[in-house]
Amino acid sequence: MAENKDIEEIFSKSVRAGRRTYFFDVRSTRAEDYYMTVTESKRDFNEDGTPFYKKHKIFLYKEDFAKFKEALDEVSDYIIKEKGEEVISNSEVKKNDIAENTVEVKKEKVEVKKEKVEAKKKEVEIKKEKVEIKKEIKAKVKPEIREETSSNFTEVNFDDLGKD
Repeated sequence: MAENKDIEEIFSKSVRAGRRTYFFDVRSTRAEDYYMTVTESKRDFNEDGTPFYKKHKIFLYKEDFAKFKEALDEVSDYIIKEKGEEVISNSEVKKNDIAENTVEVKKEKVEVKKEKVEAKKKEVEIKKEKVEIKKEIKAKVKPEIREETSSNFTEVNFDDLGKD
């Protein structure tokens, strides 16, 4: 077991990245040639809250180094070219989405308010038209009522009726 530990300590480089740590380890084959392992170690928690580490490992052999490095450089360069070096986190994306959604909702509310205002304007116009129509109908259908006076009026005193 001690021999394996010595083999694993040929050379090692670690990179911490948030909850993850990447380990680049140089190891030895049985023929005493070197190869590399890349291990991603991610801290996680059990249901009871105790921490544990999830590990994923790849093995890279010397004959693949050039191709691997070329592909890594190409993909890295592409990402930097397309998105820049600034890190865009999920929380920033969510904030942007929320901001965009908020703007859209506000635009929709403004449109609804505009529609309501237009509907009120139409309602007022219709009421005005109804009032005008009623005025016209009253003017055409109902003649003016004039008070007529009669000269054939006889004044009666009810006290005089019962005396005969």
